[in-house]
Amino acid sequence: MSRWLTEAVPRGRVAAFRTLIYLFVAADLVIFTPWVRTRVSVPGDLYQPLLIGRLLPLPTPTPALVAVIFWALLLLALLAATGRAPRLLGWAVCALYLEWMIIAMSYGKVDHDRFGLLIALAVLPTAGRARHGDTTRTEAGGWALRVTQIAVICTYFLAAWAKLRFGGLDWLTGSVLARAIIRRGTDLADLIAHVPYLLIVAQFGIVAFELLSPVVFLLPARWRLAMVGFFYSFHAVTIATITISFAPHLAALTSFLPLERVRPLVWARRLIGRPAPDASTGTTRDPTDPEAAPKPVGASATPAPLGDQAPALGRPAGP
Repeated sequence: MSRWLTEAVPRGRVAAFRTLIYLFVAADLVIFTPWVRTRVSVPGDLYQPLLIGRLLPLPTPTPALVAVIFWALLLLALLAATGRAPRLLGWAVCALYLEWMIIAMSYGKVDHDRFGLLIALAVLPTAGRARHGDTTRTEAGGWALRVTQIAVICTYFLAAWAKLRFGGLDWLTGSVLARAIIRRGTDLADLIAHVPYLLIVAQFGIVAFELLSPVVFLLPARWRLAMVGFFYSFHAVTIATITISFAPHLAALTSFLPLERVRPLVWARRLIGRPAPDASTGTTRDPTDPEAAPKPVGASATPAPLGDQAPALGRPAGP
């Protein structure tokens, strides 16, 4: 079990995941949750903090507090995306984003699509330093990604558990999707809604998919990626029909992907004809220069000395 939890992954994957998650936090502040800043206009007695907010305890939001959190979190998230000071910046972003979410979810509505992202922010500082493109493997980084993956799958499985716990079998045979389409459906959803019994079948399919989501950990790597692709397609259909994005969850879901292969800066350098930096040394190397090609392990730029024996014609050099 411990070997599975700490399965080593390339440091480049950790670096790419870290950059993506922190950039998403910055985007979340200005695109997905800027409405949190409007909470300060709500009377303070309507603020009912979540359990963690009562245990700490945290202050009632004020305009000054929310403004400080917003600008500090935005700046620190962008800095953390560079990979510098991963522990210091990582813990700071984690604490500030947690407070941002407590403020957002303490007025009556709690979104479950933030769970995987919050876990990712909590474990990324433990992964240590990682450079984009670095192929050396790290167990600490593997543990951070694995814990995030578990959180992502728990989001699916526990969502199905909540549906059956509070809605019972009526959730499967009721009008859940029909109400969602009436409230926020698209033209595509309207077309689907006219197909007899299709919404009922979809509700059974959703619960089955969520209950079976832990199977992803039992699949070989190739099939695991295919199942993750199915997860993304499920959310694409959700966005296209009832306009629910689950964007934070989708960001955390990238913990399953070989992100070390996605290197936009290297691709950009190739487009403009500049050499890409070597991940292990930090220096640039021209891939067209044969002298700059990596040498096999143990190879040397100059031949090893032969001692007092000189090479003879027609015989190999050496003793």
